Amino acid sequence: MAQNLRIIITSGTREKLQMAAMITAVAAAGGTEVAVFVSMNALLFFRRGNTTEPSSEGEVGRILTTKKAPSFLDLFRQAVDLGSVHIYPCSMALDVLAVGPPDLVAYMEAPMGLTKFLSELDDSHVLTF
Repeated sequence: MAQNLRIIITSGTREKLQMAAMITAVAAAGGTEVAVFVSMNALLFFRRGNTTEPSSEGEVGRILTTKKAPSFLDLFRQAVDLGSVHIYPCSMALDVLAVGPPDLVAYMEAPMGLTKFLSELDDSHVLTF
């Protein structure tokens, strides 16, 4: 597995949020350093107290709900607890949504701009959702 993994999440669909969280958690468990950049529609689901569920793209997304799979938010929190994961909200998306860092789930770090996130890719593998 790569030494560093960078994940960019912009989608607000259940399947993509869930897959990004699963990859983050598994990579972190395997000792990979992971940085996640959350922007656009995805950021809406990282607000404290959000009760809106992401829409499903298809049957798998609907089944995830009925089978009570661990939520993507819980998987991200568990990955952060492992210590090698950093999750950054997009500063531009925060401005557009008129949301501040205190409005987000506690495990998110200080906002970051896309330019800075991209400048720190180095030899990382990059996945987008």
